[in-house]
Amino acid sequence: MDTNTAEPELLHEVRDGGIAWTVLNRPQARNAMTFPMYEGLYRLAGEIGADPAVKAWVITGAGEKAFAAGTDISQFRSFSGPQDALDYEAKIDRIVTAIECCPKPTIAAIAGACTGGGAAIAGVCDLRIGAANAKIGFPIAKTLGNCLSMANYARLAALIGPARVIDLVFTARLIEAEEAKAAGLLNEILPDAAALHARAEELARLVAGHAPLTLRATKEAMRRLREAARNTHGDDLVTMCFTSADFAEGVDAFLARRPANWQGR
Repeated sequence: MDTNTAEPELLHEVRDGGIAWTVLNRPQARNAMTFPMYEGLYRLAGEIGADPAVKAWVITGAGEKAFAAGTDISQFRSFSGPQDALDYEAKIDRIVTAIECCPKPTIAAIAGACTGGGAAIAGVCDLRIGAANAKIGFPIAKTLGNCLSMANYARLAALIGPARVIDLVFTARLIEAEEAKAAGLLNEILPDAAALHARAEELARLVAGHAPLTLRATKEAMRRLREAARNTHGDDLVTMCFTSADFAEGVDAFLARRPANWQGR
């Protein structure tokens, strides 16, 4: 087994047979994503895509409570203007696009909460399987008062449809495994984290044994269809939300573990 430990918060190994595993490793923070973790995924997407020895890539979260609970909210404390918001969304889109464009089959193995940036990462994986305790959503209308980028709205709408996107965002609810499977967010449900990881390994080996050009052409065709739908300007929506008093209130309220007092400004 060829093992490579990257950042302590992002663990990576390539197992026998060319199956790459990446673990989002902040279980004490429900695997909330730091900027170095995002950059680590970006780097790995490039390395895996260029490595002929890697046949499939599994991404999962440490522990059983979360795949990834979005971006670590404390990192938003430093935001001071519109450019910070635009730079943040550009950064996230760069990382998500790198995973989306990785030519190898990608599998998200989801146990527990999968929200915000974590759900965006899982959403661009080719296959998503979940433990019975998986919960997926974008609860930003309840937590921070921000919005998704236009690219991520388009990706999500392509995956589950506009009506479900509005439902998820407006209600700020996390949908459980059975509903997520019915909506197309999960392909399979496993009883627990142990079964989830065993199935992820099995599924990765299955797809790794299939014709790679067929898989590559299919995922690239789907990516091109999604891309055609997302070339719409949306920077004004990002800056409206991220530079608002509501966003500052949302960050403060989240970190203080109190309800936010929304003002609509």
